[in-house]
Amino acid sequence: MLSSDLIHSKHVIMILQKSIPFDALSEKPLPGISPLDPDQWLMMDDAYGAQMALRQELITTKRDQVIAIDRAAMPAARELLGQVVDYFTRTGVMQHVDGVVQTPDGRCVPVDYDDPMGCMGQIAQNDFAIMEQRGSEHVLTAAVLCFPASWLLAEKFMRGLVDIHDPVDPYDDQIAKRVQRLFDGIQVDRPLWRFNALHYADPALFQPRSMHARRPGEERHTARYLRSERQTLIRLPKTRAVVFGIHTFVVDTEA
Repeated sequence: MLSSDLIHSKHVIMILQKSIPFDALSEKPLPGISPLDPDQWLMMDDAYGAQMALRQELITTKRDQVIAIDRAAMPAARELLGQVVDYFTRTGVMQHVDGVVQTPDGRCVPVDYDDPMGCMGQIAQNDFAIMEQRGSEHVLTAAVLCFPASWLLAEKFMRGLVDIHDPVDPYDDQIAKRVQRLFDGIQVDRPLWRFNALHYADPALFQPRSMHARRPGEERHTARYLRSERQTLIRLPKTRAVVFGIHTFVVDTEA
């Protein structure tokens, strides 16, 4: 079983990684995209067991807040689930026997193609957002989002790239056009990745917040915790959907 740092404070369990495996504070202009080795698409870290326990709890108790799927997105969601299971079994991280995935923290998760987003949410640390071409832009048609960094899935579901990024200050028309071209040009077996750095006073992983609400304690000089998302982009070979993956790290900068 993978180890993790769990700190209990005021009845809240904080799940922290010991470190971030890249320099999250090195600034890159948007969109900050780089090529990614296909064998490095998904990862696990020392917080796997603790994060997965929280993900299971959220999927069970707050399902309507962390999972959304349009009926027409089921083929893409099922294809993505197959890709996730194949990746972890091919890389030797997990075993897939008789339709059941055996995870590193000792759980047995049935591969459920009738609930692909919920199933993925119980296998991978990643959150996943499926973006499908609808008209002239890509639209968020399915997601499992257990660890939102101050946004609401309900506000983004079935919206296009421009609407999704509406409250992001640097996201102007030129960047929007670049990102749409990027989504149009993503090729199968040529994943991409980027990262961000977010400063939080509250280390909680589940932080849904409306785009109209400012999060408290976000200034760098008052925020003790560095939250960084390793964001990946892949194109599914059959449905041609683009998948945006988010692996969340939180570290204590004063530890």
